Amino acid sequence: MMRLAPLVLALAVACPSLSHAAQPAATGLSAQSLDAAAQLREQALADDTGWKVVESLTTEIGPRMAGSEADPKAVAWAQAKFKALGFDKVWTEPVTFPKWQRRSEHAAVLGEHAQPLTLTALGGSPAGNVQGEVVRFADLAALEAAPEGSLKGKIAFVDYQMVAARDGRDYGNGSRIRSRGPSAAIRKGAIGYLMRSAGTDSHRVAHTGITRFDEGLTPVPSAALSVPDANQLARLLALGKPVRVQLDLDCGWDGTATSYNVIGEITGSSLPDEVVVIGGHLDSWDQGTGAIDDGAGVGITMAAGHLIGQLKHAPKRSIRVIAFANEEQGLYGGKAYAEAHKDQVRLHQIGAESDFGAGRIYAFNTGSPAAEASRAATAKIAEVLAPLGIEYAPDKGGPGPDIGPSAAHGMAWAWLAQDGTDYFNLHHTPDDTLDKIDPKALAQNVAAYAVFAYLAADADGSFGSEKKEVTPPSE
Repeated sequence: MMRLAPLVLALAVACPSLSHAAQPAATGLSAQSLDAAAQLREQALADDTGWKVVESLTTEIGPRMAGSEADPKAVAWAQAKFKALGFDKVWTEPVTFPKWQRRSEHAAVLGEHAQPLTLTALGGSPAGNVQGEVVRFADLAALEAAPEGSLKGKIAFVDYQMVAARDGRDYGNGSRIRSRGPSAAIRKGAIGYLMRSAGTDSHRVAHTGITRFDEGLTPVPSAALSVPDANQLARLLALGKPVRVQLDLDCGWDGTATSYNVIGEITGSSLPDEVVVIGGHLDSWDQGTGAIDDGAGVGITMAAGHLIGQLKHAPKRSIRVIAFANEEQGLYGGKAYAEAHKDQVRLHQIGAESDFGAGRIYAFNTGSPAAEASRAATAKIAEVLAPLGIEYAPDKGGPGPDIGPSAAHGMAWAWLAQDGTDYFNLHHTPDDTLDKIDPKALAQNVAAYAVFAYLAADADGSFGSEKKEVTPPSE
């Protein structure tokens, strides 16, 4: 009986198509494409379309929380902006989700050291007016280790200070405290929950963000203190006397709402049904004007698509730019897109989302279930990105938040890592406003996205998208 390996080799020699299927041809980029991309890079650096888009969104619409009165205005704005920027096709796809509303929020220390506290309700918190003694925990693990029933009638306070980093790595701790802390507190008997904001600033503004309550638990009022107020509360507790706080939140869920993923497309020249997807999320929290989160991502990717659309010779594949709905409260737009297009994964050449502010991009990589054949093409793209100060970082990165659900169905992804050193000074706060964006850094982002999207769309061969359920890496 012939052994399997020689049999496969013999069949491959006799049948070249079998050999091709077993070992896909390497994805290539022509010298003409690389030259065009280099010219596009320089054009983008001198262009201010990205800035104008963010300025328009944050000025004309302002804050645009999912389900709010501003949400449909933002959708209409995005449709009009795509058309004004010359996109060939513009359409919407519906996204339905629970609607959460913030109405008012107050807190104060009671008793001998009475004073107000600056805080904000966490998205998903119920309304409630509670008073109780505060118990401080250094981190989530300490809260989870507290004895059962030890917080009965009390308010839990998790006092974890996030550390700034270029890649924002400590946000994992901050976001877990926000998402898992309230349920952990309820299990210990707490009537309310406070946390030091998931931020790295020292301003007296609190950072909001979505939280969750585990099934079977009765939610309690949950809020984030500004960093200075968390420090103040910690100092009061360090005096060694009981500290009582009143927490009064008027907020909560109110039915459902429907918004839309807004999509603009620049048509490809020879493979128009195949697409490179780039985008950002259109919604924001309600306190700032959503400039860095994520007006910047919308502006960067709209501008990149617009610039590619101005080229005399369009790339082979279409450029699809998506302004995703309701990322902030649970990736609803990204999940809806992934579900609607899961049977078209192979038509999605690759996807990337800009959702980490407007700091300069410093690293690049791609990945997919079958990425090896595209490694050389990724390295070539990285060479064109290098003059922007971007390094090739193989084996690093992961898909952006709204790209993640599509990547989980097998879509190839690209990682364009933005410098987030000061991102969590502004994230989910009233300070997230247009003046925090550096126009030159924004233009560098536009140039990077334009180069990447153009070359991926014009490549000979794929980046490995295939319909396959996978667990994409986290960034």
